[in-house]
Amino acid sequence: MLLLDLISQEWKKNYRAQGFYKNLAVNIMLGFVGLYFSAILLFMGFSLDDILEGLNYKLNPMELFNQTMLYILLAGLVFRFFMQQLHTFNLPPYQVLPVKRSYIVNFLLLKPLFSPINYFLLLVVVPFAVQSVAHYYSGWVAFRFVLDFVFVVWFNSQMATYLKRKFGSGLLPLLVILAVALILAGLEYSGLFSLLGISLPLFNFIVLKPYGPAFTLFAAVGAFLLNKWFFLENYYPEKFDSKIESSQSAVGGFSFLNRFGVVGEIISMEIKLIVRHKRTKSILFMSGIFLFYGLMFYGNKSIYSHSEGMLFFAAIFITGILMLMFGQWVVSWDSAHFDCLMTRNIPVRSYLKANYLLMIASNVVCFVLTAPYFFFGIKIVYLHLAAFIFNSGVNVFLLLFFASFNSRRVDLSKSAAMNYQGTTYKSFLIVLPIMFLPMLLVGGLTALFSFGVALWCVSILGVGGILFREQLLDLCVGQFNRRKYIMAKGFRERE
Repeated sequence: MLLLDLISQEWKKNYRAQGFYKNLAVNIMLGFVGLYFSAILLFMGFSLDDILEGLNYKLNPMELFNQTMLYILLAGLVFRFFMQQLHTFNLPPYQVLPVKRSYIVNFLLLKPLFSPINYFLLLVVVPFAVQSVAHYYSGWVAFRFVLDFVFVVWFNSQMATYLKRKFGSGLLPLLVILAVALILAGLEYSGLFSLLGISLPLFNFIVLKPYGPAFTLFAAVGAFLLNKWFFLENYYPEKFDSKIESSQSAVGGFSFLNRFGVVGEIISMEIKLIVRHKRTKSILFMSGIFLFYGLMFYGNKSIYSHSEGMLFFAAIFITGILMLMFGQWVVSWDSAHFDCLMTRNIPVRSYLKANYLLMIASNVVCFVLTAPYFFFGIKIVYLHLAAFIFNSGVNVFLLLFFASFNSRRVDLSKSAAMNYQGTTYKSFLIVLPIMFLPMLLVGGLTALFSFGVALWCVSILGVGGILFREQLLDLCVGQFNRRKYIMAKGFRERE
């Protein structure tokens, strides 16, 4: 069968690739991380019944779950729209063979449905169905409940793929989605319109009626056919190329930066690189989500009162998330044209200084965006100020210094979600001194003296880094020069 041949060829392509064995240690580490999160989700699945039982005495746990199902569906669709990596296929070799285009399109569209990541939430849904739904209703209802959730996952996967290919994942779709989310939240809060009121009878009907899951199955099939129609209309690569070119031409220039000389031109180039490529735009979106990370800590009174080290960890993370996400790849972003950069009259110091200023600017942006956390108290104001100074005086130079150890080529045309291309064990080692040493330092100084003394100490370290930035930049330049030929060799290798 042709389908089996295509699956076999994709399997061989993945495991015969040189990069698979080079990143074997990273894959093993990610496997352990996956097992860890699987255990957490499984625990949540067995605890969900007790949690929902205590929330509402009028509705049983399955009814409460069904009441929020439309919001779960929409949240999953938005998450996939921005985070799900579009599956690709090397089309030209098959276009010259007697293979029907419908077979290739079907394979490309059905391929993501076999990814285990799509079904991670079943570790929550299946235990909940067995423990709670079967208890209140029957085993058949529990089976339909799980089956309906699987069909919703299929619908989300296919619809997100279509929307992403049709509209892209730029700034305009993000603003539209945020506006729709705010409108829905406002209508729900005011009581003028409620998705909760629609979701409960709709999904109760789907789950309780024997033929109910057919509705979600039809929705999934409809999303698949919509995708298929789009692909059949845009089967030839030049159609996609024209879309990419038009989207890139829409990106505005940053010519005003050219007045700052070589450094300004490099900053302009880096900003264009960020806003024009999938992987960097995905990281921008993820950084925006991680700005809410502080709610886990500042809203938790036990952590807020007794774990100053963890508080400082959270503050460093959310006030420097853009710097952290981009900084560890600061050289790898340019891997596709690294040889070109090295053969131009661009001083290494100017190149690193441009990236230094870009990361400082990102720290300022994050600090301003996280200002609403100041409503948690004056302690958070001092905490964020200390974290901002430490990030700008210490962590930024650590990132510039250690970034030269990343010598794997990075393909910016691919999304960052579930994409570990270019990642090695060194990527994890870079994070350790930047994130955990300050946490241990603040925790130790707080235990010996006080939290105020700890914040003063890390602030002084940050101020020292800012004052001696030229000398620290010289150290980073020397490290870059020692590693540049190793990086150039690594960037030439395609995984």
